[in-house]
Amino acid sequence: MGFDFIKKLPTPEEIRNQFPIDAELQAIKDARDKELKDVFTGKSDKFLAIIGPCSADNEDAVLDYLTRLRKVQEKIADKVLIVPRVYTNKPRTTGEGYKGMVHQPDPEKKPNMLAGLVAIRKMHIRAIEESGFTCADEMLYPENWRYLSDLLSYVAVGARSVEDQQHRLTVSGMDVPAGMKNPTSGDFSVMLNSVVAAQGSHTFIYRGWEVETTGNELTHTILRGAVNKHGEAIPNYHYEDLRLLFEKYSAKNLKNMATIVDTNHSNSNKQYEQQIRIAKEVLHSRQVDSDVRGLVKGLMIESYIEPGNQKIGPNHVYGKSITDACLGWEESEKLLYTIAEMC
Repeated sequence: MGFDFIKKLPTPEEIRNQFPIDAELQAIKDARDKELKDVFTGKSDKFLAIIGPCSADNEDAVLDYLTRLRKVQEKIADKVLIVPRVYTNKPRTTGEGYKGMVHQPDPEKKPNMLAGLVAIRKMHIRAIEESGFTCADEMLYPENWRYLSDLLSYVAVGARSVEDQQHRLTVSGMDVPAGMKNPTSGDFSVMLNSVVAAQGSHTFIYRGWEVETTGNELTHTILRGAVNKHGEAIPNYHYEDLRLLFEKYSAKNLKNMATIVDTNHSNSNKQYEQQIRIAKEVLHSRQVDSDVRGLVKGLMIESYIEPGNQKIGPNHVYGKSITDACLGWEESEKLLYTIAEMC
């Protein structure tokens, strides 16, 4: 029973001072931030591909994957803006299992949060240095945001976190696009209320301080499917779902209406290979309806080097997910070219 206080962790400022970024990396970050902002404000009609592993479990494999993405990005840069998923925090439905690199820099060893905070910062820095990409990560713990806030260009708030006030208010202090997923129930009103909250200004307690935020006008929605009371997956990527979201969004006084469609999770019922079909259907819906075209700014795709997934253990396959199953590289590359043709 109770808490065992293991060690006091360094503050974000201390970690950032220990592992800083130079002027060159800051310039890359600033340019990437502007590109993404222009997509969400409508100044750019580029389509977003937020793509990468379910969890970033191995630094070398992740950087290998990002290097491959860079080569594709150069070929489709006029149509598609790639934002790699480098997810270092993983929510778990029951609290069991691998919770991401921030918990376990080595998935086969015990949790070490200090080593994890250092590892995730070093990996995100290396991502910018070697690929030129600033990346997306999930905000599982709001108090951890500032350990990476100078490195990330996109943040996602998961289905189990989106109703939490601290997540919503923390997003209101960000200056990068933040996607709020629909809750596991699928309720659009909950998702849209989270956007209302995050776009507003607030005063609250954050990391032992009384803080005031200005509101984040780049906060938007992510459709990831739902689960009913029988545990059955209910997709919400179909044309009718997109029209419904457009109508409900239009009834709110929100800035920069936008959604990203997550092609995996409950939209695919975790049948990862279905992501290709789902992506094509969403792109077709954009082609036939100008309202949907304006609403859907991109896709979120789970992809890695090897297809499928594996259990954590000694017979580890390089570049294969240890959490949810992902598309392999060959299918992912083809899909990115298809997106560029259809978007």
